[in-house]
Amino acid sequence: MDYKFKKVLVVDDNEIDLYIAEVVMKNYGFAEDVVCVSSAREALEYLRPLQDNPEELPHYIFLDINMPEMSGFDFLDEYQHLPENIRKRCIVMMLTTSMDREDRIRAESNQFVQKFLNKPLDKEKLSQCV
Repeated sequence: MDYKFKKVLVVDDNEIDLYIAEVVMKNYGFAEDVVCVSSAREALEYLRPLQDNPEELPHYIFLDINMPEMSGFDFLDEYQHLPENIRKRCIVMMLTTSMDREDRIRAESNQFVQKFLNKPLDKEKLSQCV
């Protein structure tokens, strides 16, 4: 299968949502490698060592908002301090169940967030990312 992207990162504390995202991305040829992590902190720990290997960085980061310990917005606060080569390579997409208008406004006003998508991830939502 020809994949649109080599690698994406999905950050979500819900195992079912991680599974759905991985299956949908693989089934529709979106990403060859879907890296799933269950916390924002784990995502940052995954990204930092890759700063010297930009070809290993994910093209997209699908980020949940509501997670324990460190929310998606907390992740974005830390993300802005990562090296520029990481921030330029990775496109952040908020993927959330949040229907809160304030969350949408806050996400869409963040310089690193390209889109605000509601779960579950499906073929139509993936097509908005290309």
